[in-house]
Amino acid sequence: MNEFWSTLTDSERDAFRQRATTRHWQRGDVLFREADQSGWVAALVAGRVKASCHSASGTEILLAVRGPGALLGELSAVDRLPRSATVQALDPVTALVMPPAGFQEYLQQQGRVAFQLMRLLAERLRDADRKRIEFGAQDSTGRVAARLVELAERFGTPVDNGIHVAVRLSQDELAGWIGASREAVTKSLRVLRDSGWVRTSRLSVVVLDLDALRRRAAGYPPD
Repeated sequence: MNEFWSTLTDSERDAFRQRATTRHWQRGDVLFREADQSGWVAALVAGRVKASCHSASGTEILLAVRGPGALLGELSAVDRLPRSATVQALDPVTALVMPPAGFQEYLQQQGRVAFQLMRLLAERLRDADRKRIEFGAQDSTGRVAARLVELAERFGTPVDNGIHVAVRLSQDELAGWIGASREAVTKSLRVLRDSGWVRTSRLSVVVLDLDALRRRAAGYPPD
């Protein structure tokens, strides 16, 4: 998935910086909470965050993981409704922060950026639709494989024997992301390990066979 910052020209980035201030958060800090009123829009410069919400029973449902270049809080800035999710830092985070009024003015003056934002939101909508299809068509192992593919492609670092994914997500968080129990995630990771496709340790995964994971995520049987 494309990130907002990568779609901008140098002059559009300069215009954004001129209206923004730099803020920092430590790992574990909450940038904003679900149902808060919008206070700012942010473009991530460094670090990764998770966006989540909570069910009526209090279960955390992970919605997305965002990295450098991502735009945060844009929906509330545009529609002026409360935040739709809680965003928490997975790493030390640096971001360029802009008030909602400044962001709206920025979009009005930068017509191409407004169009790029529309494309980004459409891409996220398609991604959400794809995940809903996964929930109905895939078992928990397939959904875990799909999320590991996503993390490897977006945040993975090549190592000698595979792709290292150092995004600090617990099995509970992964369970909330795929709509399954923690026990189902534990079983699915064991299946993927036994197949020789991944190696796991605490809050870390090395993908050993990305193509095999892609096939499993797509619903194809193992070779």
